[in-house]
Amino acid sequence: MADQLLFNPRTYDPAHFDPETRRLLRATVDWFEARGKRRLIEDYRSRVWLEDFLAFAAKEGLFATFLTPAPDAGRPDQRWDTARIAALNEIFGFYGLDYWYAWQVTILGLGPVWQSDNAAARARAAELLLQGEVFAFGLSEKSHGADIYSTDMLLEPDGDGGFKATGSKYYIGNGNAAGLVSVFGRRADVEGPDGYVFFAADSRHPAYRLVKNVVDSSKYVSEFRLDEYPVAPEDVLHTGRAAFDAALNTVNVGKFNLCTASIGICEHAMYEAVTHAHNRILYGRPVTAFPHVRRELADAYVRLVGMKLFSDRAVDYFRSAGPDDRRYLLFNPMTKMKVTTEGEKVIDLMWDVIAAKGFEKDTYFAQAAVEIRGLPKLEGTVHVNLALILKFMRNHLLDPVAHPEVPTRLDAADDGFLFRQGPARGLGSIRFHDWRTAFDAFAAVPNVARFREQADALCEFVATAAPGEEQSRDLDLLLAVGQLFALVVHGQLILEQARLTDLDEDVLDELFSVLVRDFSGYAVELHGKDSATEAQQSWALGAVRRPVVDEARSARVWERVEALSGAYEMAP
Repeated sequence: MADQLLFNPRTYDPAHFDPETRRLLRATVDWFEARGKRRLIEDYRSRVWLEDFLAFAAKEGLFATFLTPAPDAGRPDQRWDTARIAALNEIFGFYGLDYWYAWQVTILGLGPVWQSDNAAARARAAELLLQGEVFAFGLSEKSHGADIYSTDMLLEPDGDGGFKATGSKYYIGNGNAAGLVSVFGRRADVEGPDGYVFFAADSRHPAYRLVKNVVDSSKYVSEFRLDEYPVAPEDVLHTGRAAFDAALNTVNVGKFNLCTASIGICEHAMYEAVTHAHNRILYGRPVTAFPHVRRELADAYVRLVGMKLFSDRAVDYFRSAGPDDRRYLLFNPMTKMKVTTEGEKVIDLMWDVIAAKGFEKDTYFAQAAVEIRGLPKLEGTVHVNLALILKFMRNHLLDPVAHPEVPTRLDAADDGFLFRQGPARGLGSIRFHDWRTAFDAFAAVPNVARFREQADALCEFVATAAPGEEQSRDLDLLLAVGQLFALVVHGQLILEQARLTDLDEDVLDELFSVLVRDFSGYAVELHGKDSATEAQQSWALGAVRRPVVDEARSARVWERVEALSGAYEMAP
């Protein structure tokens, strides 16, 4: 019997979605499977542009169906539905991050458009999607990265209500082919935030000059330059502070996609790794007979399950968000920071097992080991998102308020609030439900209870030994604290989803044994920080715990891992 917790193309049937979503997801899987593994790997190695994939997506209306919000839709199945977007992210990650990337930067390029009051630009975007076009997000620059305060894309008024835009952008996906590029710049005649402008450009315009692909990949991550590009009034998407907010809110929407792409990469790599290890004989025994191999593969498996549980539950908060419930602004950077770094750990654990096999050119694993590194570094680094998460720590841990329970959100609804997020500020006022409730539901699970001791200890730390004003300038120390907090949030949403899905308690217990070890490791790291006070050092060592060991439980979880051997292999 196939493992129901992992995506498997052989058994995949997204019956929880409406018929058209179900058809499109299955058609996407079938398209990849029909191409086969040899073609998949060869296209990755030869760095070809994804014309055949984009032709398939255009023929099926895939991007138009999934990425057109209901108010702009011309067809009944078009909507912006985070649950099915997440499902497609996972599929793209499973087959190759190049495919996911073309889709991801299209999402980013659409963000400023769907947030705009410019009806003409919105109608143009909807039509371009129907034509099968991709989009791009022209925010970052070579000298400044994504520091939008310092943009050098300058717009000079042309005297007719429009502008002439001059400047360059760097690291812009799809910049070679985008029918619409959302470009961030500033007016040359207006100082400060009031001068910001987001406008729509066309990569085929003569004043748009494509410089190069800045990476050695099928992903076309472009550098482009505008030379007196004519920006008509109907091309302007946002001005002033609204342009700044549109940039940050677009990243809020887009960064969520990295977690499910990471999950897809890990799932495909896991089938390969377990199958290889289980069928390789070393010293007269299968590699999987060695205790350290079983531990590494079991840890990789439960970490991957945790990634999926957290991400699935985060979807519910994303879809249920509104002006009075912005809890997603914590869970969103968590998916970006925590889930993607868990993905790196999953790949590393499996790579330690399969060793040289992970370099071979006829494996998916070889590209997975490279591509998994990129996700923690896109849409803000791990450090940026950890610093963001810290803004929520005190309210989340110490000052909960009542919220209506958020249900599982797999309904065919449009997530319109994502394009009405409003000003990108006020994070300190966001309040959360009591995280302890999720832990209370599983208090009888030994390692959940053990981890709860550590989470309670973190509350004590925040209340009595939190970094003071001077220490708050030591980002190195703060990031160690952030890792501890992130683990509590990670555990909370895992438990919420475990309850909703009736997760096997053996898997849950084994997963939390890993989280107990992780918390202890970060506590020891905090203890060693240069600026840690004596009180903080004492607290850190006091928070170290040993997981509850249960050999019978571990053996049952291992049986699940072992069963992945041969469960899926992509056709040649």
